[in-house]
Formats: sequence, structure tokens, C-alpha cells
Amino acid sequence: MSADPAREVYCADALAWMKERGRIPGVCAVTSLPDVSEVGLALAAWRAWFVEAARLVIDAVPAESAALFFQSDIKRDGVWIDKGALVMRAAEDAGAHVLFHKIVCRRPPGMLTLGRPGFTHLIAVSRAMKCPDVLPIPDVIVDAGRQLWVRAMGVRAAAHAVRFARDQVKATTVLDPFCGVGTVLAAANRLGLAAIGVEKARKRCEIARKMTVAAGDL
Repeated sequence: MSADPAREVYCADALAWMKERGRIPGVCAVTSLPDVSEVGLALAAWRAWFVEAARLVIDAVPAESAALFFQSDIKRDGVWIDKGALVMRAAEDAGAHVLFHKIVCRRPPGMLTLGRPGFTHLIAVSRAMKCPDVLPIPDVIVDAGRQLWVRAMGVRAAAHAVRFARDQVKATTVLDPFCGVGTVLAAANRLGLAAIGVEKARKRCEIARKMTVAAGDL
């Protein structure tokens, strides 16, 4: 009987960890970078931090692999900030190109939302991989699935990204350097892949090490 897929969770600053660890063989990244409110920086400094962080995520995976980002736009002082555009800027800096850009609904289509968008960008980038002709991910993911934490992506949306890592990238491990309570890690393990997570908050690390999801959630 085969052992359950491995899971490693490091309590560390993600940028410092990625700089020290370097490129990781067999890995595909699936992550969501923090908002400006989570990192304690002024808006201009956070923009620069975000682009550097996204570039480090892309650099952490092999050239033939991919990095997938779940990012919701934010509104500050009456101005919308497109985090999808920041991911694409980081991809250019890393010498990568966009494989696909999907939309995940966080609220039912047509519903009015106040102050936050009702959708999330799902963007995949790679330095060498080309997008498959047949990609079994809908352009609009209407049901993101169960949300395990207020800032987490829904489990079903995470599973779409993990299946891409497993079936298209042929990765053996999923990396989430901003893993929060471990939604992506749990989805990866449930779908048969090893998982590596990094989280700065010790309490969330403890949760991420134990988080599980049911097959029906995926």
C-alpha cells in the first residue's frame, strides 16, 4: 500500500525562503500573494514587493513547469488595482509568458458587490511550457467551492489548478509559498501530489500542516 503524499510546511518569510531555496525540481507553484493590508507596506512599496514576490515564485519552478496565481483585485482610495496585471509584469521580468487567464467567481454572476470584486484572476505562466490545445478548465469557474479561510481560494478552484499541475505539467509536487491555512496543500495531497508550503504566521502553519479536504469538495 503506497504512503500518503508528503507535506512540508515551513514557518518563514516567503521571499527569503525562496531566495535561499532556489529552483525546486519537479515542482509546480499554485499560490495567492497577499494584499497590501497583509504586508504592512505603503501602496507603492507593496506594488514593488508584489512584483518581486511573483517573480520569485516563477523562478522557483523549473523552466518547463508553471506558476499559477489566484489574485483578486483591490480598491484603495477610489482606485482599482489590477493584480492580474502585476502578475503579468512579473512574468515578463522572469522571462515567462502567459499560458492561460481564467476567471473564478467569488459571488454569483450578476450579483452586485461593494468594495471588492466578485471574481478572482487565475493566471498561469511558464518560461518554456506551451498551453495545451485542450485545456479542461472552464474560462469562467462559476463555483469556487468551499472556502476554508476568509482569504483562501475555494477548494474546487484550487483543485482545478492542482489538476493542471498534475495532468498537464506532470509535476510531482505543488508549491504554495503563501499557503495560509493550507487549502492548496490539502487539495494537492488529496489529488495525489506532494506539497510544500511556506507561511509566516505560526498559528496558520500549524493549521496548514493538518488541513484536509474531502474528495467531494474537489
